[in-house]
Amino acid sequence: MLDTLNRPRREPVTSVSREQFTNAFQWMLLSRAVEEKLASLWRTGKIFGGVYLGKGQEAVSAALGVMLKPGDIFGPLIRDQAGRLAFGELPIDVFRVHFGSQTGFSRGRDGNVHRGRPAEGYHAMISHLGSLISVVAGALLARRFKGDTAAIGATTIGDGGTSTGAFHEAVNMAAVEKLPLVIVVVNNQYAFSTPNTRQFACQDLADRAAGYGVEGQSVDGTDLADCLETLGRATERARAGYGPQMVVANCLRLTGHAEHDDAFYVDKGLHQTPLGRDCLKVAQEYLLESQWANQKTLAAWRKAAKTQVEEAVADAQREPLADPGTETWCPYATAKIADALLVR
Repeated sequence: MLDTLNRPRREPVTSVSREQFTNAFQWMLLSRAVEEKLASLWRTGKIFGGVYLGKGQEAVSAALGVMLKPGDIFGPLIRDQAGRLAFGELPIDVFRVHFGSQTGFSRGRDGNVHRGRPAEGYHAMISHLGSLISVVAGALLARRFKGDTAAIGATTIGDGGTSTGAFHEAVNMAAVEKLPLVIVVVNNQYAFSTPNTRQFACQDLADRAAGYGVEGQSVDGTDLADCLETLGRATERARAGYGPQMVVANCLRLTGHAEHDDAFYVDKGLHQTPLGRDCLKVAQEYLLESQWANQKTLAAWRKAAKTQVEEAVADAQREPLADPGTETWCPYATAKIADALLVR
């Protein structure tokens, strides 16, 4: 079988452990359960605003999330629910933000995708795509100035985002400073509705890395084992002082840009290619073939994920929503200052 660049596919991965694979797979399962619930809530009018799903991209997201350690810096994108969960985000916090709860990360002050805990190294995404690379790079520089060189940073970006000026400036700076930054480019073939053929002329986005003096490689984004091996290697090299690492994961977005988008513009033939495989099903088949799990075990994991999600939704729905009529509204960063003034 050939990949999208007509090169022979690599031999099956053998360096990924059972524990590592099953851990990442369960984050994928939980992510899919969370997002299916979000879609259901949006369709029934329980959630306002956009709902963006990562179906088809969970493998690379989960693989990145499990490779990060406490103290690292992570800047996820809209389709990184699996990575967010693996990095420590709780399902209830996902629903709190989508419901606009007072207890949510942003206390109901911002959109549901702009969520994070910067003080804990978990940065909120920026809708101006490409900008988050500079944020994570800046956070790494700040750590360096404080004498902390143990952490690495990681962020994701879509194929379209690599065409922005922010991408160029941030990658160039990271390379010059030799920052321990892992940049995952998820090439899902479309920048919203613009296909690759109208975005870039190079054969592989990983080819761009060399121009910045950055190590780059491509990975099958539908194959969890391949993603774990490649991102494991990239994060290890970043920690070892080899500077920025760029990993391009090739896959297909299996949904529209958001729930309000029916993806009519997507070439339906892509769904019949290796790019169109559902990474969750591919990972499940790998588990069964490796005898690392059986159908009974898989069913138990799916049930556990669904139960966890239902409990999170029920708990979040009991919490109060943000009320602009009673709150003192201010930037999230100054919330503590505002709270202190109210006490006085």
